[in-house]
Amino acid sequence: MSVNKEIKKITTNTLQKMKANGEKISMLTAYDFSFARLFDEAGLDVILVGDSASNVMAGHETTLPITLDQMIYHASSVIRGTNRALVIVDLPFGSYQSNSEVALASAIRIMKETGAHGLKLEGGEEIIDSVKKIVSAGIPVMGHLGLTPQSIYKFGTYNVRAKEEAEANKLKKDVQLLQEAGCFGVVLEKIPAQLAKEVTESLTIPTIGIGAGGYCDGQVLVMHDMLGINSEFKPRFLRQYLTLATDIKNAVQHYINDVKSQDFPNEKESY
Repeated sequence: MSVNKEIKKITTNTLQKMKANGEKISMLTAYDFSFARLFDEAGLDVILVGDSASNVMAGHETTLPITLDQMIYHASSVIRGTNRALVIVDLPFGSYQSNSEVALASAIRIMKETGAHGLKLEGGEEIIDSVKKIVSAGIPVMGHLGLTPQSIYKFGTYNVRAKEEAEANKLKKDVQLLQEAGCFGVVLEKIPAQLAKEVTESLTIPTIGIGAGGYCDGQVLVMHDMLGINSEFKPRFLRQYLTLATDIKNAVQHYINDVKSQDFPNEKESY
């Protein structure tokens, strides 16, 4: 029997057991109460309150503009819709990079004000002091390496990362540092599948891939991409399970027509 089915509440410990048993971890982003409740009821293992809210909820070009207060708002909404899934929240750009004291203050605010179960930070060696400080306060931390969207202006492109040996070696070193610092897992974004396999096998903590092949211990996608709400974004790694953009537009047009033609509301829909 799968670990997932036996568990009433997913914890960081559950994910560790799932890796040990070879059971893959399912993770999606969510940003509000209604979708979080649906995902939780469907049996999703982990919900990520991603700073991708900056793109898909607020319409910004990058993840950089979203604030700590806005992340707290989204995370609080998600927590109210969740009973079983583990809820992880992204620390937004600027809330942890400057020094470890600022990072800890940001982390404490999220944990106290949202009821979330852990946090995710982007980067390796550069942020290791912040990771250690947050973990030592008893807060679970997930790492994030490879394509780190908060550094998009440094990269200048959303292309695959760590194809060159130097960057691959840095990633391998960073991932070990994150594990040693106490991270309970790490997201690997847009890196070659073979590198992700090597990294996954070298760690005792689980890896969650996005555009990192099938060897990771789990997978994550942005809900708007996977449900086809956001129809412009079609990278190779994305499998679209629905085409909601089309369905929603058709439904709204149908509603508009019914209102204009006075078909809605009818007698049965009136008091």
